[in-house]
Amino acid sequence: MSLADSRPPQAGPARGRPRSEAVERAILEGAMKLLEEGVPLAELSIERVARTAGVGKATIYRRWSGKEELFVDVMRAAEPADPELPGTSMRDDLVVLLETLRRRGLVSRSSAIMHNVFVQAKCSPRIWAAYQAGVIAPRRALMTDVLRRGQRDGELRADIDVDLANDMFVGPMLARTVLRPDADLPEDLAEVIVDTVLAGLRPVSTPPEQH
Repeated sequence: MSLADSRPPQAGPARGRPRSEAVERAILEGAMKLLEEGVPLAELSIERVARTAGVGKATIYRRWSGKEELFVDVMRAAEPADPELPGTSMRDDLVVLLETLRRRGLVSRSSAIMHNVFVQAKCSPRIWAAYQAGVIAPRRALMTDVLRRGQRDGELRADIDVDLANDMFVGPMLARTVLRPDADLPEDLAEVIVDTVLAGLRPVSTPPEQH
């Protein structure tokens, strides 16, 4: 599996030597190559990744603090890139976010190696905690921001708990992609989920008083 086109851009300048995208890509692909060959996560040492990628250990440690941080980036790079939100409405942004979850589900289903990677990651509390903090939490925060903006703009009832609403939108997609691996993931699933949930969460217009 090549990660050449899926590595997200760096958030800021690196400390020390300038980052090399080609070197980082080689390191990520080296780690993935070992996983594809069946190397268990517990045996995926920095030394072994360095040998496979053709770099020194110091080159890896200049970019990642250790195996956990590196492995989180391997998982992130193997997934579809995070989306750019249209910002036209809360509804449109929610559809884009859920569509990304649907595509991640398709990737996980079509790639046995990615399925195994996530299974192994969940068996490592440190790596799973790092993935939660570095990947899942920011994505959840992004959706929460979208929902709060929807409340501000009158697209979502003011009395709705946005944390609970977040679960209400994401839950059906996760049920289809994680809990029901044989369930259909049709192209319009994100729109159907968003519109179905919004039907109960939108503000209700007050009917005119009868005289």
